[in-house]
Amino acid sequence: MDKQTIKVVAKEFYKYLDNEKGAAHNTMRAYRSDIEDFVRFIEKSTEEIVDHNTIRAYIVEVYKDLKRSSLARKVSAIKVFFRFMKKKGYIDENTALIIRSPRIEKHLPKFYTIDEMFHFLDFLPKEGWLNIRNLAIFELMYSSGMRASEVLSLDREDLHLEGMWARVTGKGGKERIVPFGEKAKEALEAYLEAAGKIEKFNAKKALFINFRGERLTYRGLLGIMKKHQIKAHLFKNLALHGIRHSFATHMLDNGADLRGIQELLGHSKLSTTQRYTHVSMDKLMEIYDKSHPRR
Repeated sequence: MDKQTIKVVAKEFYKYLDNEKGAAHNTMRAYRSDIEDFVRFIEKSTEEIVDHNTIRAYIVEVYKDLKRSSLARKVSAIKVFFRFMKKKGYIDENTALIIRSPRIEKHLPKFYTIDEMFHFLDFLPKEGWLNIRNLAIFELMYSSGMRASEVLSLDREDLHLEGMWARVTGKGGKERIVPFGEKAKEALEAYLEAAGKIEKFNAKKALFINFRGERLTYRGLLGIMKKHQIKAHLFKNLALHGIRHSFATHMLDNGADLRGIQELLGHSKLSTTQRYTHVSMDKLMEIYDKSHPRR
């Protein structure tokens, strides 16, 4: 395929990504960014024909500046793009299939200890409706194990305080019911009472809004967490997903069944949940030492 045609097809591909049902929004956004980067590389190239050699040249170009996980995602995005072109009849053969994705090193999840997690929550300021909102969000995240994106996507109608559960739409558009505890319920009640006095809140269906009355964004929440970690003298520098990791690790340490944790987290594969058995090995060894008769 020639360079000019691929630029035109790329625009059609972006529309396809925007309308793709059941796809995670962050994944689709990352794919679009990756293909835009790939198209910019093609525009600068002296070659007129785009094929597997073009892809290889692009990978060589970006390899030194990227983590393996980012490179693997870029390769995946290009493969999806070429598959789209073949499906639409723009190309006869998907030449991207012969490109091998780099192996990704598996890192153990970072998490807070129970004491650190309690300190993180207890140290949150509680004056003003925005601070009350922050406490409600982080209590809910730790109490339920929800992804930050899932919490931020909640509408008020998804929350059932009396039953202490929320209806969540997770990855791939899959819906599940997630329970939460008394601490989260109390924090949510306080937030709803405080936010209920804000006109902007009552005009929106979003559960968690920012000071402008718009749905709080992932970036906005990440900034809040980063600042709070510094103020609380917690220097592990966890991302938002670290709270979810903490939830899973603490549940496992306290005897929760792995299948149950899988359901709560919304993992489609048990192998994804099994990562937490590695970080909990010290706890397992402690149980072994206490319980086994011949150690």
